[in-house]
Amino acid sequence: MSAPIVPLTLGTWPTPVEPMPRLAIALGLGRDDLLIKRDDLSGLGGGGNKIRKLEWTVAEALANDADTLVTTGAPQSNHARLTAAAAARLGLRAVLVFPGEPGPTRSGNLVLDAFLGAEIVFTGVQSRQALADAATQVCERLRSDGARPALIPFGGSSALAARGYAQGGEELLSQVPGLRTAVVALGSGATMAGLVASLGTDRTLGVDVGAVDDPRQRVAAFVAPLSPDVRPDDLRVDRDQIGSGYASLTAPVEEALTLVARLEGIIFDPTYTGRAMAGLIAAARRGEIAPGDTTVFLHTGGLPGVFGHPEVPAFAGRVEKIN
Repeated sequence: MSAPIVPLTLGTWPTPVEPMPRLAIALGLGRDDLLIKRDDLSGLGGGGNKIRKLEWTVAEALANDADTLVTTGAPQSNHARLTAAAAARLGLRAVLVFPGEPGPTRSGNLVLDAFLGAEIVFTGVQSRQALADAATQVCERLRSDGARPALIPFGGSSALAARGYAQGGEELLSQVPGLRTAVVALGSGATMAGLVASLGTDRTLGVDVGAVDDPRQRVAAFVAPLSPDVRPDDLRVDRDQIGSGYASLTAPVEEALTLVARLEGIIFDPTYTGRAMAGLIAAARRGEIAPGDTTVFLHTGGLPGVFGHPEVPAFAGRVEKIN
């Protein structure tokens, strides 16, 4: 029997919890009802929720004697950036496998990937399965060259990675024992899965960002080793914020980005935290999040993605005109 995985410490814990009184009042809540858990301030590589997961998945890679971390994602992947940062911290090589072709310029997370010394492979493929196959081929090439690669899953999400957010949920409960609802972006699934394991299904609201086709099934599968009785239909999931797709910038997200920036001085990204906050606003307006209930928004990071999103310059121009 293999030894149990002992997680690394890659982040700065605990991350702070801060009030958002002006936003709370704007949404019709009590001024003390709305808090934000700042996992964007988790330290490594610009911060973000992926660090809690990488503490487990990279520990597993090191236990298997890996010297190279390989992972996949969109070109603006926060997970890819933080995988590269973890590799740099630990003296490992990082290879990031992306779909499509390189553009004429690099921006956002791609700039930071380069700073962190990652090798970037654009595969030309588009589908998730084709990208996974390409990553397997990259690992085979690395092995033939004498490297010892470990393939970190898409988005850093697995049942093992979910343990990082089971710990994160316990940390949150110690900070906010009266928590009623935690709102989090639902991307590749393990962040929500870990929160469900520690907070329960009733207290965890995931806002689907459109990263995967089967978010409920993925979350239930990742949480199963920790909470085997959780079924996909038990999960609280808002699937109304996707818009026309993962890379789209919708009107509710534009409103969320603007409100939080102007009322609380906090910047969200258009893909993850912007959609999650749009989901929180919608839940407050329909009464699912009510005055007197303590609600915590999980800030999962992603600021570099603001500077790499194709629709942000036009959005900024529209906002500037109404200043």
